[in-house]
Amino acid sequence: MKTKFLTVGLIAAIMVPAAAQAQTREIREDRRDVREEQRELRQAQRYGDRGDIREERRELRDARQDLRDSKRDWRRDTRYQNYRAPFRYQQFAVGATIRPNYYAPAYRPAWDSRWGVPRAGRNLTYVRHYNDLLLVNERNGRVIKVYRNHFRWR
Repeated sequence: MKTKFLTVGLIAAIMVPAAAQAQTREIREDRRDVREEQRELRQAQRYGDRGDIREERRELRDARQDLRDSKRDWRRDTRYQNYRAPFRYQQFAVGATIRPNYYAPAYRPAWDSRWGVPRAGRNLTYVRHYNDLLLVNERNGRVIKVYRNHFRWR
């Protein structure tokens, strides 16, 4: 029985990154298709007739819609996955100094009153580090307060 759960867990652990990887690959391919359709439209505008131009505009519009759909699907699917930063997890303590890439705008969630924490003051910002919430001084990177497991799935 335990091996069955272990097997299912391992398969799930492998499939989630593979699915995310497939979606990002699809977005890259859709971007490439949009660029290709733009080139073909320019070509039709130079050397084609009105029918060719109309057809290429339609194909470009379809390619852009595919790209928007892929991005929307990726956002929808990644919203419910665990948050992972591009760097390893480490526990930060109050007074620790962190590098600026740790509190880059991508890791600064918009403050929400449901968090149960006060608003960040002047020159302070909240930073999400995996499931932890850090209050960081923007000027020197010093950690002011740490809320451990703040974003733990309930």
